Order: sequence, then structure tokens, then C-alpha cells
Amino acid sequence: MHNASSVYAKTAQKTASPRELEAQLLLKAAAKLQMIVDGTTTDPEQIQESLRYNRRLWTILLASLTEPTNPLPQEIRQNMANLALFQVSHTRAVELEPDANAVPILVTINRRIAEGLRSVPAAMPERTDIPA
Repeated sequence: MHNASSVYAKTAQKTASPRELEAQLLLKAAAKLQMIVDGTTTDPEQIQESLRYNRRLWTILLASLTEPTNPLPQEIRQNMANLALFQVSHTRAVELEPDANAVPILVTINRRIAEGLRSVPAAMPERTDIPA
């Protein structure tokens, strides 16, 4: 059964729009981080993996924001870059000194950005520079 769900997830990723894919990845990171907040994940290696996943995701998002082909307006790119820098630095700080109380803000930002990606008006350009 796990194999079937894995195949479905891969197919869904290939057919999702870039915005939807970004939203899915942010929600995946939020879910991993929420497990730290809830105390469901207590294994230090798993905690580090969840934090590392979030940091790497935001590092990739930050890199895409600096691409000249990024269609977002400059103001939105700058605001998103600022959020990305916060996410990367705050996540790194928590990696170095684990503190579950410092994680909820990371979860909240991930969820809010994912929500925004899923509810963007039709006039907003679709991202075409992110590989599937």
C-alpha cells in the first residue's frame, strides 16, 4: 500500500502547477515541524532532519527569488526574500540550540505562505522556472 501512495504522490507532483508544488512542499515542512512542537517527534536525529528540510526548502525558494526570470513583482520578491532569510537563519539557530518553543513561528509562516500560494488571484503570474 505504501508503494501505491508513493506512486500517486510522485504523479501528483508531476501534474501540479509550480505554485501548488511550492504549497505542498511548504505544508510538508510545516507538518514535520509541527511534530516537533507537539512532541510527537522526540528523536534528536529526526528533529534535525525536519529542521534541515525546512532550511533547505527556504534556501531553494530564496535562490529562485533572485533569478532574473522570476515573474513576481519586485516588492513581493523582496518581501518573500526577507521571509526566506528569516526562515533560514531562525531554523539554523534552532538546529544549533534545539528549542521546541522556537518552532511554531516557522510552522505558521510555512502554512500562511502555502495558503497564499493556493489562493492567489488569476491575475498573478504562474511560476514556470521551477523544475517538477
